[in-house]
Amino acid sequence: MSLTTFSFPTPTVFGVGALAELPGRLRRLSVRRPLVVTDAGLLATDAFGRLRQTLGPAGQDQEWFLFSGVHPNPIERDVVEAAAALRERACDGVIALGGGSPLDVGKAARLLAKRPGFDLAKFYDEPDWSGLAPFIAIPTTAGTGSEVGRSSVVTLHATNRKAVIFHPELLAKLVILDPELTRGLPPKLTAATGADALTHCIESFTCPQFHPMCDGIALEGIRLIVEALPRACRDGHDLDARGRMLVAAAMGAVAFQKDLGLVHSMAHPLSTLCGLHHGLANALCLVAGMKFCAARRPGLYRRVGVAAGLDLMTCPDHEADRRTIAFVAEFLAGIGLDTKLRDQGVKPEHLEALVAQAVEDPCHKTNVVPVSAEDFRNLYLEVL
Repeated sequence: MSLTTFSFPTPTVFGVGALAELPGRLRRLSVRRPLVVTDAGLLATDAFGRLRQTLGPAGQDQEWFLFSGVHPNPIERDVVEAAAALRERACDGVIALGGGSPLDVGKAARLLAKRPGFDLAKFYDEPDWSGLAPFIAIPTTAGTGSEVGRSSVVTLHATNRKAVIFHPELLAKLVILDPELTRGLPPKLTAATGADALTHCIESFTCPQFHPMCDGIALEGIRLIVEALPRACRDGHDLDARGRMLVAAAMGAVAFQKDLGLVHSMAHPLSTLCGLHHGLANALCLVAGMKFCAARRPGLYRRVGVAAGLDLMTCPDHEADRRTIAFVAEFLAGIGLDTKLRDQGVKPEHLEALVAQAVEDPCHKTNVVPVSAEDFRNLYLEVL
């Protein structure tokens, strides 16, 4: 058996009102001049208002600054500009507030602040990741789990493709999971981000890499999502459901230490080329991807179905897969995620570019079964 590294080190504060812990935690981290990284759409939200109130007016005990130029699908320029703000303001820490995009930009900006002009495409050549400013992650969505991840996903200017920048030093020094901050998330975004977390759990569990702790976390994440996501979509003020989804999203990201699969390789180009929300792209590809894998690896989804509450322990492999996939399809439809790609503006003329990027995306390299260019073409046509 090959060697595997197990790591679950992120300090996390969870619960309603957890944001109130931030000032004291910043002092413990010796952060006195943080840069808040977010997107412009969050500035008018209650979540940002709560953060601003918690940090207090600039110029008192703690001075803080704002960068709100993050795009919905972050691009390299976002990281460059956030890093410039870090340097110009002489900030000693980063607080990222929002979904996966601000969190990913906040993580990566610390490297460019340390190394101005560094080519992000060559992150794997960087010999010294020490000395990055402390990073505090405060998610306002329950999906990407970027708050507990060691990677940052950014579209690079030179390639116009998403790149996964990875290093353990990108991990947050503190994560705050406060259900109050997700209360204002609209039902459609609640559904899409929740589907992202569900896809993380399913793909990481079925990834063939050996990591039994991640397997257990992924299955419990599935159970939580199946129970809580419909409630969170129906009633955005259900703080119990919101809290369970925040935890499940973080669990999905912890689980995909194992890596992911073909659904993410389909979803990444849909965001880069067609502008789809990442969680929505995952949701629209998930069922087709599961069918593809189950046809080549019978029984793959039995334990996924059991985690979702189905009685599958004695039925044949093909029946366990069929019932699990049918449940996932019905579950996604119940939260409004049963459309086709064409309903989201994806056109037949996008097909070959989508296939080309999907083939080059690394996620399918750890899929439970091999995926060829022709397989990707057929899968896209199925969901188009």
